[in-house]
Amino acid sequence: MKAPTGASPLNVIEAVALDTETTGLDPLSARIVQFGTVLMSGGRLANESSFEIVVNPGIPIPPQSSNIHGIDDAQAALAPSLPKAWKSISDAIGTRLVIGHSIGFDIAVMEAEAKRHSLPFKRPRALCVRMLAVLVAPSLADHSLDALAGWLGVPIENRHQALGDALAAGHVFLALLPKLHERGIQTLAEAERAISRLGPQFAGQESAGWAMPGMGPGQLEARNPVSSIDQLAYRHTVGEVMASPVAIVSSKTTLREAMNLMVSRAISSVFVADEASPGQRIDAYGILTERDLMRKISALGADAFTLEAGTVASRPLQTIRENAFVYRAVGRMARLKYRHLAVRNEEGVLTGIVSARDLLKVRAGPAMVLDDGIEAAADARELGTAWAMLPTAVNALFAGESDARTVCRIVSEEIRSMTRRAAVLAQADMRKDGLGEPPCPFSVLVLGSGGRGESMLVPDQDNAIVFAQGEPDGVEDKWFAELATRFSTILDRAGIPLCKGGVMARNPQWRGSLTTWKERVTDWIGQSSPQDLLNVDIFYDLMPVHGDLSLGHELFTYAYEAGSQNTGFAKLLGESAFSVPNPVTMFGGFRAEGNRLDLKRYILFPVSSAARTVAIRHNLQLRSTRERLEAARDMGMGSERDFNALADAHRLGLQLVLSQQAQAVEDGLKPDNDIDLAALDRAQKSELKEAFGKIQIIPEMLRDLMFSGA
Repeated sequence: MKAPTGASPLNVIEAVALDTETTGLDPLSARIVQFGTVLMSGGRLANESSFEIVVNPGIPIPPQSSNIHGIDDAQAALAPSLPKAWKSISDAIGTRLVIGHSIGFDIAVMEAEAKRHSLPFKRPRALCVRMLAVLVAPSLADHSLDALAGWLGVPIENRHQALGDALAAGHVFLALLPKLHERGIQTLAEAERAISRLGPQFAGQESAGWAMPGMGPGQLEARNPVSSIDQLAYRHTVGEVMASPVAIVSSKTTLREAMNLMVSRAISSVFVADEASPGQRIDAYGILTERDLMRKISALGADAFTLEAGTVASRPLQTIRENAFVYRAVGRMARLKYRHLAVRNEEGVLTGIVSARDLLKVRAGPAMVLDDGIEAAADARELGTAWAMLPTAVNALFAGESDARTVCRIVSEEIRSMTRRAAVLAQADMRKDGLGEPPCPFSVLVLGSGGRGESMLVPDQDNAIVFAQGEPDGVEDKWFAELATRFSTILDRAGIPLCKGGVMARNPQWRGSLTTWKERVTDWIGQSSPQDLLNVDIFYDLMPVHGDLSLGHELFTYAYEAGSQNTGFAKLLGESAFSVPNPVTMFGGFRAEGNRLDLKRYILFPVSSAARTVAIRHNLQLRSTRERLEAARDMGMGSERDFNALADAHRLGLQLVLSQQAQAVEDGLKPDNDIDLAALDRAQKSELKEAFGKIQIIPEMLRDLMFSGA
C-alpha cells in the first residue's frame, strides 16, 4: 500500500478513521485503553473492515474516565498489553491517511505510548474533522462530534466507544467533502494547507502537546514519502531494452525442437504462431517459456518432447507498447507475476520481447513511485490513487536532474494511460448496463499536449473519438456519445478535470466517423476561421490510445497530407505566430505582474505552435515539439543554430513550469503555468532572459519556411 501524496484527491483517498479511549486528557501521560478504526475507500466507509481492541494500560483507570467510555480495571485486566497489541494497531493504520475528530490528541497519545514502550511509530498524515468543519462553517456555535453529526445528519452510535466515534468521524468527513470542494479544497495538500492557517485558533491544543495536523515542521517527512527513485527506469523506454528480433516457431514445432532453439540462442522463450514469421499483429502469437517446458517435462517425462508447441503455448499474450517507459514494464510484471512481456508498436505489431533479465540492465526495481496501477484500476478511486503519485514522481525526477522533456513524456504517458483505462472501464459499465458492445471499430484519441507528449500538471481532458462508420446523431454516434460521457466522468472523478473549452468526445464536434472527421479537417483547412486555427492547435497533435488504433493513425496521416497541400492554410498558420511577445524590458528587467510570468504564453505556446506549423506545412508526421524541430533541422530547412535555440528555450520553459507545478501540488497550492521569479536564482533568470531572446527568431523563421520547398 502506497502512502498518500499531497495530490491525492480527498474524494477517493485511501484513509482510516480512528479514535482512542484513554485513561485521561493529558496526551503525554494518558494511556490507551481502547483503539478503533474503520477503513475509508472510494468515498465510503468499509464497515466490514472495522477493527476495535481493548488494551490493558498497565495502570489503574481513573473512575471518571471509566464513567465516560465504560471500560474499568476488571475489563482491562483481561485485555492484552499495548506492546502485544501494537502490531495489530499498526497494521490497522498502515500508511493510510488518518481521519478523526480532534485527531491530534489521539496521535499524540500514540506517539507518547510508542516512546514509553520503545515501539516503532511514524507520525501519519492526518486530517481533523473538527478543523475541516471550522473551515467550511466557522460560524457554528459548536464543533463537537455530536454537534457536527447533528448538523450534517450523519449517524452516531456507541458514543465514547473507540469504534463508534471513529465511524462517526468518518461519516462527518464524507459529509464535509462537498462543502470542502465548494471552497476549492479538493486534495490532501490543499486541506493540510487550509488547516495550517487555522493555527492561532488551535494554539491551546498545540501547547497542550497535541500533534497538530496540517503542514507544520513535523510533517515534512510524512509529506514527502519518496526522496529518490530509480532514475534509469524513467529515462529508458521498453523499446530500448527489449530483445529484437524475436525467435518464432510454428505451432507444429515439437517441444524438443523449441527447446533446442532456446538452448542454441541462449534465450528463455519463443513465440509460437501458425505462420512462423515476424511482422504479424500481436494476437497472432502465443508464447512458450522455459518454465512451460519444465512443467510439461516434469508432468509427462520424455513424452513431453513430442508435443506440438501450439498446444502448450500461452495465449493471449501479456503485452506492452515499445514506447512505454521501463517503470511501466516493471509494474506490469510485478502485478501479473510474469517474467516476460511481448512488445508491440503503435500499430499492434509484435516487435520484441522484454524479460525480467532485460530490466536488470537498467537496475529497475526499488523506489518505483509509478507502477502499473492505472492499468489495474477497477474504478475512478483506484485511478485517482494512481494519478496522485505523479507529482511526487516528478519532484523526485527533477531532484535526479532528469531532462524536463523526458519528465513531460512520462506525465503524458500517464494521461494517455488514464484515458485508455477510463475508456475500458466505461465500456465495461455500458456492457453491464445492457448497452452492448461497440457498434463498429473505433479509436479514442488524446489531443493537445497529451498527444504531443508535453503534458504538465495542469491537465484537462482534450480527447476525441473516431469510429469506422455512421452519421452524426446516428445509432453509432449516440453509442459513442454515451461512452465518451462515461469515461470523461471517470477521469473527472479521478483528478483529470473536464476541459473548460469543451474539447472532449462527449461533445458532438469532437467525435465522428472517419468520413465525418475527414470532411471536418477539409473544412478547417479550406475555411480557416480563427476557431479553426484553435482546433488545429489541438487536433494536429492527436495520439490514438484505445480501440482500433489504425483509425486514429489514418486520420492523423490524412490531416497532415491535406494540410501540407494547402499553401494558404500554411500561411494562415504562420501568421498566427508572427508576433512573439517578449516580457524583458529595454533595461533588462521583467514585465511581470506580481513577480510571476506565464511561460506558456511567452515560451511554450510560441515554440510548439511554430514547430507544429512547420510540421504541417512540410508533412512531417511527428508529434513532439522536439521531434518536429529536429526533423526540420535535419532536412536543412533553416539554420541549425536557430532550431537548436528554439529547442533549448522550449526545454527550459518546460522545466521551470513543471518543477514549480509539482511542488505547488505537494504544497497544497493550485498549479498554473506561471513561474514565481522570486524562486529563481540569478543564473536561472539570466538563462530565462536568453531564452526569451532566442525565440524572437520565430516570425522570420516561419516566413522563410512556409514556402520553402513549395
